[in-house]
Amino acid sequence: AAAGGTAQLGCSARGDPAPQVQWHKEHGDLPWGRYEVDREHTLRLYAVTPADAGAYVCTAQSQLGTAAATTFLHV
Repeated sequence: AAAGGTAQLGCSARGDPAPQVQWHKEHGDLPWGRYEVDREHTLRLYAVTPADAGAYVCTAQSQLGTAAATTFLHV
């Protein structure tokens, strides 16, 4: 992602019952006030900075279990 721009990180999670999806940064916190997660579980980071670079983890959890996937953001 270009510094100052918006980064979109996708996460596809389906199931019956529908899993709850959460995002977190592997080493740090999501940027306070500069992110949102939409209904399709896409994480959007606004006005990205080099400090936002790193690994982001999407975790889906239901009664049937938990699954996680990691993606990397480069700024």
